[in-house]
Amino acid sequence: MEFKSPVYDVIAVPIEKIKANTYNPNAVAPPEMKLLYESIKADGYTMPIVCYYAKEEDIYVIVDGFHRYRIMLEHSDIYEREGGRLPVSVIDKPMDQRMASTIRHNRARGSHDVELMSNIVKELHELGRSDAWISKHLGMDKDEILRLKQITGLAALFKDVQFGKAWKPSEEE
Repeated sequence: MEFKSPVYDVIAVPIEKIKANTYNPNAVAPPEMKLLYESIKADGYTMPIVCYYAKEEDIYVIVDGFHRYRIMLEHSDIYEREGGRLPVSVIDKPMDQRMASTIRHNRARGSHDVELMSNIVKELHELGRSDAWISKHLGMDKDEILRLKQITGLAALFKDVQFGKAWKPSEEE
């Protein structure tokens, strides 16, 4: 089967059917949000947001584009001009792949909240993903993964780590 990029099937989705994901660690400062608003006001939406369609709930969950979504929610002039609809390209991937997609999109252009990134590493670990998988799919080196695991403070994240044997003090007779 030939691969077709999702961007070739952009759809207009009512903003009421779009929901933010629970794991996005990307943060945009107020000056950049203002600039994003000005850009969308001047140029329109030039890039679709990326979503996963949750059939059972009949909603679109954002994978990438949360801040473009927020602009429409917070600015009635944009909402009205766009008819309350956002351009969406849909990907159909399981949760771990969607989380990885979000991080890949964000790391290329934004900053991340360290605590939220730690939680993502934790969640991926709980979904059964190895450090090698996380490294490959999130673009992190093993030291970064280790630091993020340490932040969560959960021993379960280290259950598969091989530690060296510690020295034992000799007992004096």
